[in-house]
Amino acid sequence: MQQQRYCPQIRHHTPVLFLLIKHSTAGWRVTYSSTKVCALRGSTVVLRCTYSYPSTTTVQKSFWFTKVQDRKKVDLLTDSQYTGRVTYSSKSKDSTLTITNVGNSDSAVYKFRFITTQQRGSYTSDPGVTLSLTDLHVKVGTSIFSSSWADLTCVSSCTLPPHSSYIWFKNGEKIPRKTSSTYSDYFNNADSYSCALQEHQDFPSPPVYAPKLPSVSVSPSAEIVENSTVTLTCSSDANPAANYTWYKKNGNPDFQPLSKGPELVFSSVQSSDSGEFYCAAENDLGRRTSEHFISDVKYAPKLPSVSVSPSAEIVEGSSVTLTCSSDANPAATFKWYKRNQTPQYLHEGAQLVFNYIQPSASGEYYCKSENKLGRKRSGYVSINVKCE
Repeated sequence: MQQQRYCPQIRHHTPVLFLLIKHSTAGWRVTYSSTKVCALRGSTVVLRCTYSYPSTTTVQKSFWFTKVQDRKKVDLLTDSQYTGRVTYSSKSKDSTLTITNVGNSDSAVYKFRFITTQQRGSYTSDPGVTLSLTDLHVKVGTSIFSSSWADLTCVSSCTLPPHSSYIWFKNGEKIPRKTSSTYSDYFNNADSYSCALQEHQDFPSPPVYAPKLPSVSVSPSAEIVENSTVTLTCSSDANPAANYTWYKKNGNPDFQPLSKGPELVFSSVQSSDSGEFYCAAENDLGRRTSEHFISDVKYAPKLPSVSVSPSAEIVEGSSVTLTCSSDANPAATFKWYKRNQTPQYLHEGAQLVFNYIQPSASGEYYCKSENKLGRKRSGYVSINVKCE
């Protein structure tokens, strides 16, 4: 009767499933215990297998491999990816593969191969052992009774043994006498929590914590010009990842949100979009709001208007002031003209003042407003000076 042997298993937490996978041909055999192994990133993995062959031959070489190049199996001891991290240990017809500091690139199917003195006497067992990598992470749940109470669970995509012992850390310090996969505590915005397996406390989960102070960036970073597309982006360091909400400071006591999501997009920004904006970053462990971002939308002058003071009848020798005004950002400069066959330039400034007006000043006047983004001309205003 053939003897059954068992392999491989992960040293630290994967339960050994005694599922015999055999490929046998006239006394040639390699036996694995499981086709799948899951390990924590950074930990050490041990794979074992047993093998047999006819008594009339002798093993010359045995090795583990994951790659085939030029139709040759690449011994892990010669694979640069594993340099300094792989060792073999053999005893009788048992082979042990140890891989230290496993990482994502080590996810592969590992197979054992042995070569004997017999002609064509090499043997590889399929399907091999599939190694996948995982991390611990902390799942956060909050209480409906208290916004500052958190229920934390240390979880992994691997199925961990039911009696695994855990370590919990608060703000980087080990929490005494907490060894289960769950932990509950009051928290504040400055607290962080992580977990690890007792036998692998050097490989803790990423910490979970409330959002840090959010920052707001604007694109494009140059000045904001009317009718352009402008995007405000809110970002905050947080784990679990933060959800974002945008607000505009406008005196509304209810502070109704403008939108949700990390970006606030103005596809055609208008002068009315000038103002102070801020965002809030929130996860299950807390909420923080950003500093205010001042949106100062630049635009060309709007249509200028002209007023005359006094607005009553204009009498020779009186003082008369014409005023030009135009909404613009940056502020507009103004120039005055009198309507003739050839426009007559008169003055630069928001006001055109006649300290002692004469009948010859009668006529039609207009102004031009201008900034670096454009210019506009007003309509005509008529002045009729009465003689005394």
